Amino acid sequence: MHIGKKIKQLRTKAGYTQEQLAHRLNISPQSVSKWENASSMPDITLLPKIAELFGVSIDELFDLTREEKLNRIENRMDIEEELSPDVFSEFETYLHQKTAADTDLRSLSLLAHLYHHRMEADGKKVSQIARRVTLAAPDNKDCQWLLQKSEGATSWDWNVANHSSVIDFYFQLVKDHPSSCISWYYLIDNLLADRRTEEAAQCLKKISALPTHKPFMIDVYKAHIALQEGHSDQAEAIIRDAADRYAENSGFLYEAAQFYAKSCQYDKALGYYEASYAHEANLKPRYIDALDAIATIHQINGNYAMAAATCDRILDNLKNEWGFTEETSLGKVMERKQRLLERI
Repeated sequence: MHIGKKIKQLRTKAGYTQEQLAHRLNISPQSVSKWENASSMPDITLLPKIAELFGVSIDELFDLTREEKLNRIENRMDIEEELSPDVFSEFETYLHQKTAADTDLRSLSLLAHLYHHRMEADGKKVSQIARRVTLAAPDNKDCQWLLQKSEGATSWDWNVANHSSVIDFYFQLVKDHPSSCISWYYLIDNLLADRRTEEAAQCLKKISALPTHKPFMIDVYKAHIALQEGHSDQAEAIIRDAADRYAENSGFLYEAAQFYAKSCQYDKALGYYEASYAHEANLKPRYIDALDAIATIHQINGNYAMAAATCDRILDNLKNEWGFTEETSLGKVMERKQRLLERI
């Protein structure tokens, strides 16, 4: 529906004449008439006032389709690091209305993303405040605990650190959907995080029988199981053998880099991360995961100049491969680069 027809609909429902609406908006009645006849459109600066007058959102003025509204919500979360309370409430209400039926999975997924988006924004505030308190009072345990939680840091307390709850969920999930490879992968990831290697090995056997599994992941998980069991030489031998067979597979190269990074063999990890990124040169736009890991390794090694230079590579990727301009993603990378430069 054209915005002029929507305004006419809302004006009629509110009982306003064109003259009365024009007076409230401090414009001429002819302007309102032109909107409603679709010969012109309202100035963008008038949209908030029109929406306020009729008690609707700006989106409702344009009578967006469901897909357009969902795309707007998704794009807004990508662009803005924190949503204002009014915008969050608008999105939350709309998505709750759409998720009344469990069949609307995209709306349900976006609702989860919406709450996660707010959680990340709030978590950043918790981290900033907890750091200030901890710097001023290093013996303040409460704020150090909040800092650990807000940044996803590890916990010494096994009762807090173990993943038994999510593991139980995934065991039930793969029981109900045994052909879902990605569910098996997440199950094994969490089993390995808790050093439950025997169960992980049993799950790996079941994955290898699935037609949709990635063959190189079998070798990768075997290596991680061996590593968790303390057989580092055996684990590295598995990776080296797999590297001969999957040398041109960017997915394996990335996983090999992950293996060496988790083993603190950073020079080897850097080589594999660079190789995986280079192998995707013809698959643009490329994800920045490998570059992000490279920057982190340089930072761990105290090579802040190289880490900052890698941030420039990330910015180049986001601008020239993904077409980002002033979005939140660029701001985060530039902030990271600035922090690194200050440490040189």
